[in-house]
Amino acid sequence: MAPHPGTHRLPPSLRLLAALALLLVAATVLAALPGAGEPAPRQLVVVTTAGWDAATGTLRYYEREGAQSPWREAGHFAVAIGRNGAAWGQGLHPAADQGQGPAKREGDGRSPAGVFALGSAFGYLPAGEVATALPYRQMDASHWCMDVPESPHYNRIVDAREVGEAAVAGSSEPMRLDLHHDGDPRYRLGLVIAHNPDNAPGAGSCIFAHLWRQPGEATAGCTAMAEADMRRLLAWLDPAAQPRLVLLPRAEYARLAPRWGLPAAGSAR
Repeated sequence: MAPHPGTHRLPPSLRLLAALALLLVAATVLAALPGAGEPAPRQLVVVTTAGWDAATGTLRYYEREGAQSPWREAGHFAVAIGRNGAAWGQGLHPAADQGQGPAKREGDGRSPAGVFALGSAFGYLPAGEVATALPYRQMDASHWCMDVPESPHYNRIVDAREVGEAAVAGSSEPMRLDLHHDGDPRYRLGLVIAHNPDNAPGAGSCIFAHLWRQPGEATAGCTAMAEADMRRLLAWLDPAAQPRLVLLPRAEYARLAPRWGLPAAGSAR
């Protein structure tokens, strides 16, 4: 890991402390796990874009043997993100590392930038028809993701049969888009990106990786891709490897890669 540009001006003793502090930050970002003592992530999904307002980018996925091993690229493909680009989200990254980019808000048409855990996979198909080691939820017409900030279920997928029809009133996120919107295939396969894990009202909700209807079609704030690429990604992901997703404009990625212990910026174009 390269030293921070400002550390060369410090006395040797403080320079060592500063280097150790930077290593700790990287370990904190990529080892932010549900429980203490769990291993560092061994799978990493990286989405990079040309800038904050870019609506397309490249997804690369990496793996490694252990925390001290180098990252190895396992594949890459084109993706689309929010129609207005990206904005700093709420995830596992330190707020102090956020640069000058915008902040994610409900309805802003931007995908959250930062480091995030990955949640369950979901789709229209029965579990036996989806090749993935991730937990999987088959969606029905009664499933909704709540994007209403005032709702007690904000930023959660709920079943109207369990919470009641009144509880899902106002949501614009039916999880069976095909049944509610003329055969829309986008949620036929997807996975949850754990943005806004505290469900802070108005900070952004219902962030997924899902299918696109046509190549390069922008989203309302998710990350979209071809079905073949989604199937390959779902088959590769292993919850035992503590997978993380990083989404950043390329300039921010280059700035933060050394601090966060990410693959070299040149390999995330």
